[in-house]
Amino acid sequence: MSLPGTASVLLVDDARDMLELLRRSVNAMGLTPFTADNAVDAIGLLEQGPVDVVITDLNMPGVSGIQLVRYLGERHPDIPVLVITGYPRLEDAVQVMKLGAVEYLVKPFTQEELRQAVERVLRTIGARAAGAPKAVEAREGFHGLLGRSPAMQEVYRVIDRTRNNRATVLVTGESGTGKEMVARAIHYNSTSAASPFIAVNCGAIPDQLMESELFGHMKGAFTGATTSRAGFFQAADGGTLFLDEIGNASPAVQAKLLRAIQDKEITMLGATRPQRVDVRLISAANNDLPAMIRQGGFREDLYYRLNLIHIHLPPLRNRTEDLPQLVDHFNHRFSKELGKAPLRIATPVLEAFAAYPWPGNVRELEHLVHRLAILKDGAVAPSDLPAHMLSPAPQPAAPHALMSLAEMERQYIRQVLEGVGHNKTKAAEILGIDRKTLRGKLKDPG
Repeated sequence: MSLPGTASVLLVDDARDMLELLRRSVNAMGLTPFTADNAVDAIGLLEQGPVDVVITDLNMPGVSGIQLVRYLGERHPDIPVLVITGYPRLEDAVQVMKLGAVEYLVKPFTQEELRQAVERVLRTIGARAAGAPKAVEAREGFHGLLGRSPAMQEVYRVIDRTRNNRATVLVTGESGTGKEMVARAIHYNSTSAASPFIAVNCGAIPDQLMESELFGHMKGAFTGATTSRAGFFQAADGGTLFLDEIGNASPAVQAKLLRAIQDKEITMLGATRPQRVDVRLISAANNDLPAMIRQGGFREDLYYRLNLIHIHLPPLRNRTEDLPQLVDHFNHRFSKELGKAPLRIATPVLEAFAAYPWPGNVRELEHLVHRLAILKDGAVAPSDLPAHMLSPAPQPAAPHALMSLAEMERQYIRQVLEGVGHNKTKAAEILGIDRKTLRGKLKDPG
């Protein structure tokens, strides 16, 4: 990409040597640099005349870089901001991205990394001039995601803010909330939408194979490796790699993931030289990674690298205002697939939906509406719903009737099994566990 020579860049850094290095680098790109060694002077320059891009350090005495980014977001929202810092902290990165920064670069960086980051920032100018959307508030859906609730509007907004950067993203939420859909929305809303999107379920790959699957292997690297084979990182080169259930990664894989993020290179099993990869990494977890860190099961440094941008998907029970829209969507989709008229969902059914806690979240709702579309024609009444959905809300128990946590879990598993006709696959999906775990719980003498 040839950089437009008319573009002007305001450089802000309290370290004079870094400021001079930035000035020379930007000048070599054919851009017009302006410099300020503090945020106050930078604001003065902005008031004298507009610039096309701002590149600012975060840790500066007096008015900080975060305050400058906030000022730009409020007074000059059309000026894209590239943040650079030698002291990366997750909280700062998340804050400046929310305030409007479009790129985040950690010192030390190479001339080429700076050039590529500036290119990506400059693309946002063209996108905005062409009328690219700046906000996603009040949307009913976004790249396959559905919901009008404030919680979902915030999810859409954060996704939209990631469109022109390659920052790592961690998506959290209960099983069935749609974490892979968020990853796909991020990818297809970005400038890399035409590049590969590779989704990997780390929980479905045996520990002894995960390293080979992710990074590839050379012929003879292990018994049975009769040919060399590329891994998921190579397959996703130039695009996005989505790692679901990242908490299942072994310590060895976690170490290699950390290097892949930090150095942007991987080493195939059996290889002697690393290879460069350009992959946007999105991870997802439905377990408590901070708790795993405290217990020694997950690397803290990897967690902060993966969690530069954090998106939390709310459980369905916390956004019941989205239920009518979701039900209508699934009803029309499955009815169309079956070649029949949409079901008529009675108001008492929607009320039952709103009162139900939805442990399987949107996935459970989708399966339920699909089953109703297959089995029913015309109107759907509460009597058509599974028995466990119509159970009266439990009353506070008397002290002598209090159950242990294990007994409460067993009782709930029994209810779910009864509700799905003892189909263990569906029950496991609703419970957010795999069949192996469910089988173990069913073997429990309790």
